[in-house]
Amino acid sequence: MIDNLLKKDEALLHLPTIPNFFAGQEIFITGGTGFLGKVLIEKLLRSCPDIKTIYLLLRPKKGHSIDERLTSLCDQVVFDALRVFNPKFMDKLVPIEGDVSQLGLGMSEHDKKMMKNVSIVYHSAASVRFDDSLKYAVLMNTRGTREVMEFATTLLNIKCVMHVSTTYSNLGYDSVKEEIYPAIADWQKTIEICEKMEENVLNFVTKKYTSFMPNTYVFSKNLAEHVSLHCKDRLPVIIFRPSIVFSAWEEPFRGYVDNFNGPMGILLASHIGISKTMLCDPKNILDMLPVDVCVKAMIISSWKRAHEQQSVLPVINAAAAKMITVTINQLLDIGINGSCEEFPPGNLGIFVQSGGVTLCAIWNLIRCFFFQLIPAMIIDTALKIKGMRPRLMKLQRKMYEANKALTYFTTHNFDFQNENFIKLASYLRPEDLKAFDNTSHYRGSLITYSRFALYGFRRYLLNFKDEDLEKDRQRAHKIRIATAVVKYLMYFILFCIIIFKTDILSFLPQRRSDCSVNYLSDGERSHSLRFMD
Repeated sequence: MIDNLLKKDEALLHLPTIPNFFAGQEIFITGGTGFLGKVLIEKLLRSCPDIKTIYLLLRPKKGHSIDERLTSLCDQVVFDALRVFNPKFMDKLVPIEGDVSQLGLGMSEHDKKMMKNVSIVYHSAASVRFDDSLKYAVLMNTRGTREVMEFATTLLNIKCVMHVSTTYSNLGYDSVKEEIYPAIADWQKTIEICEKMEENVLNFVTKKYTSFMPNTYVFSKNLAEHVSLHCKDRLPVIIFRPSIVFSAWEEPFRGYVDNFNGPMGILLASHIGISKTMLCDPKNILDMLPVDVCVKAMIISSWKRAHEQQSVLPVINAAAAKMITVTINQLLDIGINGSCEEFPPGNLGIFVQSGGVTLCAIWNLIRCFFFQLIPAMIIDTALKIKGMRPRLMKLQRKMYEANKALTYFTTHNFDFQNENFIKLASYLRPEDLKAFDNTSHYRGSLITYSRFALYGFRRYLLNFKDEDLEKDRQRAHKIRIATAVVKYLMYFILFCIIIFKTDILSFLPQRRSDCSVNYLSDGERSHSLRFMD
């Protein structure tokens, strides 16, 4: 089926190549400091070197100006390959002070005029926290999308406005197709309510107002899609729905990752041995898409959208369905078995990697208490005695909250239809296939991908050096041996306690000694003899 979708579409072969199309273009990106945004910027500048300018919406943060934030962003490892190719790439990046959660995006009139020639907009900024208040989630994700669309209507040369949504924005359907589904609520009234009503009052009615959706993130992203639908007759809009964005397949580096969100946190927790159990369906399929594959699809989609009629509203489910699938059980197994042998977690690995998943909430709590909380309390107590800062119980609390927020998604299976996503590669000219093919990974090996994902955790998240690999492998081996010794010693002690406490030995048959002497009185002996006679 996939190969049929990849048959070349001859109708689009007359279009310019992707680098030629982007040459001289001015681009506006929100969410450029996020995982997806950084890889998008890097790919655009490396594969489309003649881009004129990329404007990045940034807000001052923690006492740092937007110029300082841009410098800090460009110093990150994600741009190392680009730095070699073009040391002056930063000259094409222009920071714009603003905030998606503010009216008018918080931008000045001067900056808006400076961006009057922007032709492509990538709106990927969003709050992805599952525990945000309804007020903040709606103002950030729903109203923020409206403000981006309003700004785009002022651009005279606009060719594409991409709204980055999520495949999980339409729950409750057996199969999520690449189309717009009915809204959960009226997005205009919802924005108005969140603007006017006190946050504590909104918190009280959140569950009922959001139609009991699993969290405010999904609810606000669902409404944001209908903001895009509302603007389709005025703007060349496209809705791009990524599933779970995971470590890079190969660009800018194999295994590159920069956050602990979602399944990456699950994999890392099992990788370092602090997660022993999880409430989920073992057969639940995680739809994970490598970040570089997702970015390639974004670029192809925007290039294609710029050459389509404005009145249409393309929807792309950027999902790995029908390509590479992995269950949560497999993910945990990869984190457990792949960690010690090849890419150990350095000095963070204080436990042997083990564990599993269950759909029984009570059994999950029991395993969590005995295998996670008790060891964490013991080690934290030891750290306190040594005068060191305890940390494991804090990590366990964070893991508990994260797992609780993910419970809906780990106990339900989702079917994402992704024909439009797969078909994107068929529109590419032969010259663009090497740099932008978004389907080459599906012929790869899940095991190979997982190996590089574990390496990415070690290299880019935990910041361990490659030269320490052998030393860390030896350390992990010693921990396994020590854990095995302690485990079997505990079994032996438990066995001994059971033996002596229950006095099992007294029930064993005892042999009478042949050398034993019976001392009987003369009367007893004569009585015995008379009885025998």
